[in-house]
Amino acid sequence: MKQPLALFVLAFAAATVLPAHAQLLQQAPSAGQANQPLDRIVAVVDEDVILQSELNEAVRSVQQQYASNPGQLPPINVLQKQVLDRLVLMKLQVSKAKEQGIRVSDSDIDQAVAGVAQQNKMTPEQLRAAVEQEGGSFAAFRAQLGEQLMVQNLHQSVVRDSVNITDSEINNLLNSPSYKAGEVHLAHIQVSIPSGGSAADIQAAQAKAEQAINSIKGGMDFNAAAIRYSDAQDALEGGDLGWRRMDEVPPAFADTVSGMKPGDVSPALRGPTGFHILKLVDQRQPSKQMVTEFHARQILIKPSELVTPAQAEQKAQDLYNRIVNKHEDFAKLAKENSKDNTTANIGGDMGWFPQQAWGSTIAEQIGQLKDGEVSKPFQSEAGWHVLQLEGRRQSDLTDQIERDQARQAIGNRKAEQAYDDYLRQLRSDAYVNILVPELRDDTAAGGKS
Repeated sequence: MKQPLALFVLAFAAATVLPAHAQLLQQAPSAGQANQPLDRIVAVVDEDVILQSELNEAVRSVQQQYASNPGQLPPINVLQKQVLDRLVLMKLQVSKAKEQGIRVSDSDIDQAVAGVAQQNKMTPEQLRAAVEQEGGSFAAFRAQLGEQLMVQNLHQSVVRDSVNITDSEINNLLNSPSYKAGEVHLAHIQVSIPSGGSAADIQAAQAKAEQAINSIKGGMDFNAAAIRYSDAQDALEGGDLGWRRMDEVPPAFADTVSGMKPGDVSPALRGPTGFHILKLVDQRQPSKQMVTEFHARQILIKPSELVTPAQAEQKAQDLYNRIVNKHEDFAKLAKENSKDNTTANIGGDMGWFPQQAWGSTIAEQIGQLKDGEVSKPFQSEAGWHVLQLEGRRQSDLTDQIERDQARQAIGNRKAEQAYDDYLRQLRSDAYVNILVPELRDDTAAGGKS
């Protein structure tokens, strides 16, 4: 089973990503269903509604996702409640994004479609055929990707306004014993307590957490228990938190985790949002970060209003011939002809850099060159390039990478808490009325009704 990529994106992230199987959980009713009469409403979410057909399709998609291991899924009534809660939260986030004026363009959705296709090793055309072959509407699929992008942008907006990282925080983290303790691979089960929950709510949540622990002790796989009992957004992915440094573990849980061995499961730990059960999947110690760096020069020829793409390609080819066949000086030609604002005035000198620093296209080309060799002209999104590799070296970037990781760790921790608080408040302030009695969950985070 493919694991989904993280849905949220930090404000300082370089790119937006979507789950590899983004079509599975939030897929809209198929084309055939769309032509059927309006079915019953199962939930009212502020001024929006969730239909039985939406819930059925989302549940069917999760079942499809676990087709090879259906035993990991909880009973159908529990699964329906979990999926319905996700649908409610998605409706609320999309509504809030629209309220804040967040929009996505067709080109943004095109890129998202291409990303999902690539992660599933398909072309966009093959992805469309796969969606339609399953009876789905590709237009509805695109619409849902658009909604996911809106939610990501909402997340960025919330995180941007609430997460600030200072140099002193980074220094303190780098000097802390927890940072030097390495990384841990964790999975978790979160049993939420409603915002402003009563003593009865707390007792019910604790009882549910203990039930989860007893099931695990009785032989239930932890991932299956997470799917069945966890209220977290990653429940249907088995509660997998992936690898994180010990300093990224909330301080309230760090002491417990530091005393665990791989395979251990913690007791139910009380946190600000409810009860948490942690499993230490694995751990590893920090090591030196040796990176291959390249020193290169480049000439970039950009198409413009005055230079057609074909003319840009021809000029790059002419410059390549002058360098390789006529042995003209690369740096001189770069200064005279290159349109890259950062390197042209210094003879195209790109300095020393890790392979991916200038993007995947240049990374692929630079990896194929020998010292002193000049690349044939190649195209990127920026235009046509000619590269000359000056040399390569192995560099110990441990300190720099650790500092970057510390900044990211602090940002991740603050962003995770900030957005979790935001979602809890959003859910608490919303009018949510579950109209089908068997789909109500008294232990779930409640809203106004």
